Order: sequence, then C-alpha cells, then structure tokens
Amino acid sequence: MAQTVRRTPPFTLNTDGHPHPRENTLVGIAAVLGLLAFTTAFFHNLHLLSSWAGLFGIAIALWGQFVSVTTAERFVLMVSLGMSGVGFYLGMAHGGLYGGA
Repeated sequence: MAQTVRRTPPFTLNTDGHPHPRENTLVGIAAVLGLLAFTTAFFHNLHLLSSWAGLFGIAIALWGQFVSVTTAERFVLMVSLGMSGVGFYLGMAHGGLYGGA
C-alpha cells in the first residue's frame, strides 16, 4: 500500500514559487537591524546604537511592507518592525539619537 509522506517544506520566504531578491534583501536587513536594536536597547550606554538601528529598521521594515509579495515576508517584516520599534523607543528613553544629557 503506497502512501505519500507529507513533509514540511524548508523555510522559505518565496511561498509563491518565484524568486524575490529585492524583497528578501529588505527582509534580511530589517531583521538584522531589528534584532540589533532590540538587544542593545537593554544597555543604557548603547542608546546611540539602539536608537539609530531602530530608526533605520523601522524605515526599512515599512518600505519592505510596501513592496512585499508573500505572507511569509510580511510576517518577518512585522516582527522586525516591532523589535525595531522597541529598540528605537528604549534608545530614545535612554538618551536619544545624539547622546543627550
């Protein structure tokens, strides 16, 4: 009796079967900036890094949302946008973009 084994597909952002190099690059950059902003936001002396990375992460994630094609891209972009936002706001609370008092 032959049965098909259904396996989960490997992780891919191109769920429609077409390559999207520009969109995937934006997703990768937004994810890296979001993770950087989020992790450095918990250290008071790294407020410059977290606020600038958060600001650029927000901008890139929003642009990525504008040009995204698949739901997988949008999911990663929204998580990255949230991490960038938290990093940006905590960086601003700890001293801001220009190292205020």
